[in-house]
Amino acid sequence: MAAPDPQEFRQVVGLLPTGVTVVTAFTPDGPAGATASAVCSLSLSPMMMLVCLDRGSRTLEAVESADRFGINVLGLDQRAAAEVFATKLPLAEKWKAVDWQSHLDVPVISGCPAHIVCGLHEVIDGGDHVILTGDVIEVEAEPGEPLVYHGGLFRRLDPQES
Repeated sequence: MAAPDPQEFRQVVGLLPTGVTVVTAFTPDGPAGATASAVCSLSLSPMMMLVCLDRGSRTLEAVESADRFGINVLGLDQRAAAEVFATKLPLAEKWKAVDWQSHLDVPVISGCPAHIVCGLHEVIDGGDHVILTGDVIEVEAEPGEPLVYHGGLFRRLDPQES
């Protein structure tokens, strides 16, 4: 049996709807952040999160150095933030696109329906990505609809579904 084609694999996994987040940490020069959709809860007891970042990500370097990270769950009206944090623009330029503040030593993007602050627990090899696990320090939710990514498009949840 032949190995799956990488493009077909990418297309198939793109059918998994995901929340859209920006993972953040501080560098000595200021905040770093990257759009990430490979984010999920890992454990309830103890409370832990799992985040996957590209091996070459500047945000990965920042997380490892800072020993903590934030997960900003983007809202439906924050598509522009998702797009800019997915680029390789200089970090300072990315942060000009959003309002943010420092909270518990991580950058938190204003207006997000939720954010989670984690202490870095473990860094695990994951092919062309690195898997970060984090011990949850704080969770906070605000009213708002999350931004979802599915099939290569940003989407909203159907409010008619229950």
